[in-house]
Amino acid sequence: MNVIDAARITKRFRIPHEKKTTLFETALGYVKNQVTYEDFYALRDVSFTVKRGETTGLIGKNGSGKTTLLKILGGIIKPTEGAFHLEGVAAPLLSLNVGFHHELTAEENLFLYGAILGIPRKEIREKLREVLRFAGVERFKDTKLKNFSSGMTARLAFAMMVQTDPDILLLDEIFAVGDKDFIPQCISVFRDYKRRGKTILITSHDTKLIAEHCDKTMLLEDGNLIMFDETRKVIDYYMNGNGGPHSQL
Repeated sequence: MNVIDAARITKRFRIPHEKKTTLFETALGYVKNQVTYEDFYALRDVSFTVKRGETTGLIGKNGSGKTTLLKILGGIIKPTEGAFHLEGVAAPLLSLNVGFHHELTAEENLFLYGAILGIPRKEIREKLREVLRFAGVERFKDTKLKNFSSGMTARLAFAMMVQTDPDILLLDEIFAVGDKDFIPQCISVFRDYKRRGKTILITSHDTKLIAEHCDKTMLLEDGNLIMFDETRKVIDYYMNGNGGPHSQL
């Protein structure tokens, strides 16, 4: 059964050619009809399906559209064209700043982030100790988030996110900020989710990690879906210079 159906997803951003530093300059540009834009396509006609229980990798160079695609699937931004359908609840972990406030403590942020994820306050309170333990930050629960490292923040967000028990996990480079203790925890969660028929989409520049944990993989380049197949085939194609790290050598 498909849990993700995406049809011709396109995302266009408008980039102004002239930098306006004040509101007056911006308004004046509109009045004089001097505001010009360039269309930038982060995604172009991307179509695919993902079956229940599959772990799917997204690879490609920086700017290829991987994060944009996850943001669309996570409901953070809307596509310019195209449509998609998710069967079940999706939990995105796409940015260390989404849902967090750096002037609040770790504990306060868990209540804030949990509310954004739709977890009742009573349930957050019951799970608070377990979340802090999983993230390895029990000692710092009353510390403001601005004093946390990026790795600590990522662990806190991931620990809270898995408490929602989502049907679909959308993860953007979570291992890039993980440490030797946290990464095995993530892998343990992945395996448990797969065992229970959950679905995972993950972006990473670590092709070894993608090869080890992903059933299938998408290769994106300049917003286009170049290939979507068994992970080993896609990685071999990518590493042989087809949009991969050696393509410009």
